Amino acid sequence: MEFHIRPMNQADIDGVLLVERQSFITPWSRKAFEAECENELAYYLLLLEGHQIIGYGGMWVIIDEAHVTNIAVSRGYRGLGLGRRLLLAMMADAKKRGAASMTLEVRTGNTVARKLYTSLNFKERGIRPGYYSDTHEDALIMWRDAL
Repeated sequence: MEFHIRPMNQADIDGVLLVERQSFITPWSRKAFEAECENELAYYLLLLEGHQIIGYGGMWVIIDEAHVTNIAVSRGYRGLGLGRRLLLAMMADAKKRGAASMTLEVRTGNTVARKLYTSLNFKERGIRPGYYSDTHEDALIMWRDAL
């Protein structure tokens, strides 16, 4: 298998929506991704096998901070280290864009994602109680101070 990463554009939304719907209880809508494509603070990267979108990650870069909005890998490609590869690419891109640190929220029950973030030196810095409207689950706020 050969994988590559490239920036997302509006024409990629259908493929991103397939990954999104497999990955989240309450997936983002087409409109949400269209708005992100127009948002000058938003940057999205795609993970592809050939021409097939198998993952994506998005972030906002505001002054010197990058905020991960979402990151997902298709079901059949999980456990291969591709989420790590995608997040590392996002971190490098954020750094190129002037970010010195990166933050994200993760469901407290998402142990797989939390393990990935911790392995990349993200630290737990707080909790947003009831953050996820679909399940009212808390979000753990994590930061990586140095990109």
